[in-house]
Amino acid sequence: MTQSFRTIGLIGKPGDPAVAETLTLLIDDLLKRGCEVLLDDSAAAYFPQQTPAPMVDRRALGGRCDLAIVVGGDGTLLNAARSLVESEVAVLGVNLGRLGFLTDVSPDEMCERLDEILAGQFEEEHRALLHASVLRNGSSVSESDALNDVVIHKWDIARMIELDTRIDGRFVYSLRADGLIVSTPTGSTAYALSGGGPIIDPALQALVLVPICPHTLSNRPIVVSDQSAIEVLVHGDDSNQAQITCDGQLNFALVAGDVIRIQRKAQALRLIHPRQHDHFDIMRRKLRWAEQP
Repeated sequence: MTQSFRTIGLIGKPGDPAVAETLTLLIDDLLKRGCEVLLDDSAAAYFPQQTPAPMVDRRALGGRCDLAIVVGGDGTLLNAARSLVESEVAVLGVNLGRLGFLTDVSPDEMCERLDEILAGQFEEEHRALLHASVLRNGSSVSESDALNDVVIHKWDIARMIELDTRIDGRFVYSLRADGLIVSTPTGSTAYALSGGGPIIDPALQALVLVPICPHTLSNRPIVVSDQSAIEVLVHGDDSNQAQITCDGQLNFALVAGDVIRIQRKAQALRLIHPRQHDHFDIMRRKLRWAEQP
């Protein structure tokens, strides 16, 4: 076994019976291998009588384990990524969701893949995250990270919002639309793709800005360097309700005059894959490219 993966942290999608079964198999397998196993509260919740391994909070888990295994779908991994990225712990995803762009190990091959990974036979890539700050009257009122995307969008009103966008201090446009998606390459196969954005190879150091239903049809997606600093000013009055959403999971209400600053986060996610991981094969299967009728 490689020296680097001796302490394994387990994180599970809440409220899914299939997760309990997969966690039980994982824990038994890892303990037989002599690994130290830690559970966060999401995983420990599946064992209400007695936890088969010590429970720690997410921050402690990130600080103590060498590898975190996330059992669930891409949404569970997005949540885990934001809380673990600063610990620089390696993350592996076991897919119990529908798509599985990030969680690419299936439960049937889980133990076989663990054999390889714990023997040091794996691939590691670094995925960029975004950091978004909301400035109100010059002071920060909200700070959030996102692995997929930061979205500024209307709330529950049937009218557009107006946003001024600057990149590295240079004015780009005033956008009248349902909103704006700022996406990493990881998020380019998520909401940004549905909005008409391009698929970006995860190895590229780029960000994409995708307008959501723009009033001016010439407002098209723009790809920029991930070293760029993006600023978005919210126009209008308090009746034009808008909010910022990170990874579709964290929401914060915006008011007219708010400025959202979006930059690449200093730390990147260490994402572990089995050997011979092929990003294009995953896209071909998940997006059903060239599928025969």
